[in-house]
Amino acid sequence: MLCNLKTADSCLAEADAIESGSWTLAVLPDTQEYAQLYPQHFDAQTKWLVEHAESHNIKMVLHEGDVTNLNTIQQWDKAKHSLSMLDGKLPYAIVLGNHDYGPNGNTDNRETLFNHSDYYGLGTPYARQPTVGRFFEEGKTDNSYHTFRAGDSEWLVLALEFGPRDSVVEWANRVVADHADHLVMLVTHAYLYFDNTIYDWNKKGEAQHWNPHSYGFANKPAEAVNDGQELWDKLVKRHPNFRLVFNGHVLGDGTGYRATRGDAGNVVHQMLANYQDNNEGGQGDMRLLEFKVDGKTVVVRTYSPVLDRHNRAADQEFTINLDKLKVTADPRK
Repeated sequence: MLCNLKTADSCLAEADAIESGSWTLAVLPDTQEYAQLYPQHFDAQTKWLVEHAESHNIKMVLHEGDVTNLNTIQQWDKAKHSLSMLDGKLPYAIVLGNHDYGPNGNTDNRETLFNHSDYYGLGTPYARQPTVGRFFEEGKTDNSYHTFRAGDSEWLVLALEFGPRDSVVEWANRVVADHADHLVMLVTHAYLYFDNTIYDWNKKGEAQHWNPHSYGFANKPAEAVNDGQELWDKLVKRHPNFRLVFNGHVLGDGTGYRATRGDAGNVVHQMLANYQDNNEGGQGDMRLLEFKVDGKTVVVRTYSPVLDRHNRAADQEFTINLDKLKVTADPRK
């Protein structure tokens, strides 16, 4: 079935069923083209998630940033229309990308409409979700942590700004330390590059395009920003309960994956997904991760409710074990 591209109302597409006892983590890559030109695709994504909350046992939704393209009222209004479908139905965590900061999304500073009470600021349905633990900065919601239970595990989500400041990273370390009994996932806009390496300004500089250090706000007399390698060294590798990192942002083929061990020997699976360069900004492609009943096996799928199709390419659909480095390319085997 091909859903009507002009309206999400006629889009009731199906995806692969999950096994009994499994649960789903949904990941929304960059929606900036939807907020500017194709809001019906954004609507289709969140509408599908709500309609399949029970059938796919969806426990959490993550947005990887670049919610908008220009950080304007018009685009935040469109994003709110889509994301508000989740309110009271599914818990969700949003991080901001470079296009969500500064005048017309130019990332010259960290000013954003996201923190306004008309959108996702304090007192909004987003900020009042029972899964929200705390926000980093007084009066702002663009750095947050969330907790939820799925299967037999307690999970902690760190949702951190584009190029997190040192003080944000220090706060995140304290949050993880205070939740030693939770498994941890990080979502931030820029971390993994399309060649499966992580951003490393100190070693690679502008050879890796779009590093947070190359944006205007990094040249202001303020706190230093942190890229992927710095986040790994200062935060992720230090904690034995870290399991997952998610990001968008990167163009090229918009996909990447790596698994590496932290200081305690724990495996951390790191994934890039960004479809903004594809036709119509991605035509609704999103990631659906099925966590199976054994608590270790995770099937990563890429699905579009707009096109009602899975992308079965090896870099778009694969199986991981949370405790192992090896990846199974075809989860159907």
